[in-house]
Amino acid sequence: MNVQRPGPLPAASLRRDAGTAVSLARLGRVDYLEAWELQRALVERRQRGRGRDALLLLEHPPVYTLGKRADRAHVLYGPEQLARRGIEVLEVDRGGDVTYHGPGQLVGYPILALAGVRGVVDYVRALEDVLLRALSTLGVRATRVPGYTGVWVEEAKIAAIGVRVASGGVTSHGFALNVDPDLTDFGGIVPCGIAERGVCSLASLGVDADLEAVAEVVTGAFAEVFAATLVDTPH
Repeated sequence: MNVQRPGPLPAASLRRDAGTAVSLARLGRVDYLEAWELQRALVERRQRGRGRDALLLLEHPPVYTLGKRADRAHVLYGPEQLARRGIEVLEVDRGGDVTYHGPGQLVGYPILALAGVRGVVDYVRALEDVLLRALSTLGVRATRVPGYTGVWVEEAKIAAIGVRVASGGVTSHGFALNVDPDLTDFGGIVPCGIAERGVCSLASLGVDADLEAVAEVVTGAFAEVFAATLVDTPH
């Protein structure tokens, strides 16, 4: 007997509490470990059925993070180079390989209770949709690349995605969109373990937009894709 897998879930139905508002926290520049601890606290609350879904928007000081399947050899800088450039290296609990976060990069951490485990892949595709829609609004023609996660402009990645889904279907980690980071910092890693492709940013593409303006566009795209009302909330 043939059993057909249902088609992708519409993004608006991925959330367990679809139709309820999403808390939006604009946190500015936050140390990675501090933001990670905040994510864990919010995830625990959602697992207990408290609070509501949230989207954290922020930027980090320079840091390389290695996901659960990362190859440490993909960090190319040694201790002296890392110290000279002021880049921290951390092992984290998201999926994926090694990536870079730093000033000038818009990082988004959605803390969402998903409606079901089947929605995880569809959730990642929905985050790509958010970024594709936002970049289109900013005048950038970006695409997906078959076999890879994230968003690309021709051969260069402009936005990376790496997520974790905890028990109860609660998400953490998320996406990083290159607005105007120091792209030379990507030279210290093999970004996402992909040696044959490069990285780019809005600034390198000639788009003059500051982080706050880009955050507004991304917020609007997130609200559209997930059919959600976002409410500014301090954290």
